[in-house]
Amino acid sequence: MKKFIIPLMLMLSVPAFSQISVGTPAQENNKWTFGGGIGLGFGSNSAFYLQASPRVGYRLTNDLEAGVMGSVSWQTSDFYRSTMFGVGPFANYYFARSFYVGANLQHYFINYKDKYYDYKFNEEETALYLGGGYMQRIGGNSFMQIGLMYNVLWKENSSVFSSGLIPNIGFVIGM
Repeated sequence: MKKFIIPLMLMLSVPAFSQISVGTPAQENNKWTFGGGIGLGFGSNSAFYLQASPRVGYRLTNDLEAGVMGSVSWQTSDFYRSTMFGVGPFANYYFARSFYVGANLQHYFINYKDKYYDYKFNEEETALYLGGGYMQRIGGNSFMQIGLMYNVLWKENSSVFSSGLIPNIGFVIGM
C-alpha cells in the first residue's frame, strides 16, 4: 500500500504547480465561469503521471460561485498502474476581489493494480476539501488562484491519500 500512496502523493504535487487554463473568455454579462488544469509528471522506475481537472461554475452573486469540478488521473510505473476519477460540487466565496474561501466535495473512484505482486483493488473515497487562498488577475476576466485546502474527511490509516492537506493552483475565466 505504501508503494501506491507515496508515489501517488509525489505525483499529485506536480500538477499543483503545472496547470494551465481551459475554456473560453466569458462576456461581461455572462455568469458562467470555466477553468481547471492539466498535470504531467515523471519519476523513477519509469513512472508517468497524467491528470486533468476541468471545472464549470456559475456566479450566483458577484462574490459567490458554485459549480461542478471533475478530476481524472492516470499513472503507471514498472511496479503499478492506477486510474482515478473524481467528481463533485464546489462553492467559492470571493472577498476584496483578491481572496477566496471555498469548499469542494469530491467522490473518487480508484482502480489500482500492483504489477509485482499481481494484486488489484477497486476502491471509492469521498473527500471534503475546505480552504482558501489568493486570486491574482492575469488579464481581462481571468484569474489565477493559489490556495491551500484540507480534506476534513481524511483518516490516516484508511485513506488512499497520504495527507489531507492539498496545495492548489488553478485558473478561472469568467470572473
